[in-house]
Amino acid sequence: MSIGAVLEQLRAEFPDVTISKIRFLESEGLVTPGRSPSGYRRFSTKDCERLRYVLTAQRDFYLPLKIIKEQLDAHDRGEQVEGPAPRAPRTLATVQSSEPADFLARRQTRISRADLIERVGCDESFLRELERSALVSPGKVGYFDEDAIALVSAAKALAEYGFEARHLRAFKTSADREAGLIAQIANPIARGGDSGAAERAAELIRELAALSVAFHTQLVKSAVKDAVR
Repeated sequence: MSIGAVLEQLRAEFPDVTISKIRFLESEGLVTPGRSPSGYRRFSTKDCERLRYVLTAQRDFYLPLKIIKEQLDAHDRGEQVEGPAPRAPRTLATVQSSEPADFLARRQTRISRADLIERVGCDESFLRELERSALVSPGKVGYFDEDAIALVSAAKALAEYGFEARHLRAFKTSADREAGLIAQIANPIARGGDSGAAERAAELIRELAALSVAFHTQLVKSAVKDAVR
């Protein structure tokens, strides 16, 4: 298949995938298409399945490309793949996600206040408290998105253990600081001016965000372990 044909196959499940994204994954060694005599890329069915695996692991498990590549290399060697990513089956085509859209599509979803409350199972006062603490807010036209659903759901689960909105402000402050650090690294790349700058910056943000989450998780686990001794 040509790179355009691969793009058409993937876009149904990953609407924001682009040719530059596929080329980026190739440059990182995640896929190695063949070449026609005239030099054009020629992708096999296996190549397309590997790309689908990579995109699913990034979107649903927020794994860095280095970890995904290690998993794929292990699968190629016939080894059992361990970890939070979907296990690599005999045919990577079976690695599917139940979620219908990608990260950007989820952000663009319009969810009313009433729908958010119903889906999360919280009450109006709980949502208002989160808003007063600047933990969640609707968009400019008053709608929420899927990220807000996930955030309010997590806040509700923490509330069941006694966490109040004022306690969760510490998490927000930490997240804002981490986002600022990532932006300092990604912004110069995004402003590069060439056609692939935005794509490279988006990939870098995904990588750094995944690493930041992993690092933050380990810090919290270590701190809690020390605190309860």
